[in-house]
Amino acid sequence: MMKIKINKIGRILLIICLTVLASCSDDFLDVNDNPNNPPTSTPKLTLPVAQQQLANLYGTSMMYLGQYFAYSYAVPSNWSANGDLLRYNVTNTFYTNIFESSYADIFKNLTFVEEYADPQGVLDYSSYKVITETLSGFQYQYLVDLYGDVPYSEANQRGGNTTPVYDNEETIYKNVIDSLTTAANLALNIPSENSENPGDSDIILHGDMTAWAQFANTVKLRMLMRMSNSGQDSYIQEQIALIDANGAGYITDNISANPGYSQNADQQTPVYGYLGYQSTGVETDRHDFTVATDYAIDLLDSTNDPRILRIYTGSDNADELKGVNQSINLPGEGFTSDDLSAVGPGILKSADQDQPLMLLSEALFLQAEAVTRGYIPGGDAVAMNLYNQAIEASFDYLEAEDAQTYYSQAIENVSWASSSDKIEAIITQKWIALNGISIEPWIEYTRTGFPTDLPTSVDGGNRRPIRLLYPTSEYSRNSDNVPPTTTEDAFTKNPFWK
Repeated sequence: MMKIKINKIGRILLIICLTVLASCSDDFLDVNDNPNNPPTSTPKLTLPVAQQQLANLYGTSMMYLGQYFAYSYAVPSNWSANGDLLRYNVTNTFYTNIFESSYADIFKNLTFVEEYADPQGVLDYSSYKVITETLSGFQYQYLVDLYGDVPYSEANQRGGNTTPVYDNEETIYKNVIDSLTTAANLALNIPSENSENPGDSDIILHGDMTAWAQFANTVKLRMLMRMSNSGQDSYIQEQIALIDANGAGYITDNISANPGYSQNADQQTPVYGYLGYQSTGVETDRHDFTVATDYAIDLLDSTNDPRILRIYTGSDNADELKGVNQSINLPGEGFTSDDLSAVGPGILKSADQDQPLMLLSEALFLQAEAVTRGYIPGGDAVAMNLYNQAIEASFDYLEAEDAQTYYSQAIENVSWASSSDKIEAIITQKWIALNGISIEPWIEYTRTGFPTDLPTSVDGGNRRPIRLLYPTSEYSRNSDNVPPTTTEDAFTKNPFWK
């Protein structure tokens, strides 16, 4: 994995920049911005702020929500926590920061960078445009996946329009796909003269434009695979042909952010500080009340998966790999946080670890699926090779051993040859590879229904949410445009690609 190399002074200065600029964030959709007195900054200062805001949202709220709805985590009997998650209590006040932070922070800063022009009219900022287009596409995909119609064409205009219209979800998807195509092509054709490269101000890929083209291509492929059941095969094939035409291919390493995370207070990697330990080394409450589900432990154990000791830990009391069902009413004896498996060292590596945004394993699984569905040529042998490489990449990220021994077992959804439904095998293995890392397992379950035996929470009414509801703040501030929703929509209103 690519690591940032920042000297001590540079790290301090960067963190100061991140802290100061992030503290200037205005309210949701910039309602309180004065358009006659906009904030003053530069792309080099604002870009890492936007990237860190995205990494923080993705590595905390989005990840945690996805893991609960994908049945990876549960609550032990000695805690009363996460009641709304366990009850599937999706309302207009549930996880609203995903919607609000996207517009108030991430898109706001990305838009500033994208629209910035050199006051002297000398420097070219095409490299920054590549990055902002890619990251905006990355996050807009999730907003459509989670909410459906959202503000797009009229959004992010600061004080110019505080009540943007909501655009059609499929229209947004296809516009984003086009913007990712543009970003990838631009990345490979940056003007050679007077071009400003962000360098280490880019805390994700350090200004490597080929790598950004690959990232844009891979986000686009993920969106196309989301659409694979929507009856638009010809469109998908046309778009993959455009990926092939730019020649950059897909990501070849994990995509992650790191502005100089450290053990110091408020400077830890988002997932580590959120789900693991404070800067003092004391565990967070969330670490104590987040434990493995019985389903996850049973699946990993029954398939002899060495990653089990990296995804989860042995219990404190008996060093036992033990999970429990998702319920707000667990029995007390034998089901406390000391009796159950916690989040493992392959997920919580260190306070200064990179914050993942897209793992190489996910990219390889996407390619394996595209080959299996006939969108990418190669047939079964190529798909199997990509599938095996994806599992190996997962083992590498988690620092587990013996990937080949694992996927050579004649077990359904482990060995390619032994799997009767190749798409089921791919998605099941993706569920494992992204355990504790991503929101993807929940969204992919919505799309595919895999893993087929994934339970629901005991207190969730035997049905799993498939989307989120618009925040209450939107009904207050943009009531003429926000679509009406009911709590039932969270369980019945499928994304357009379903």
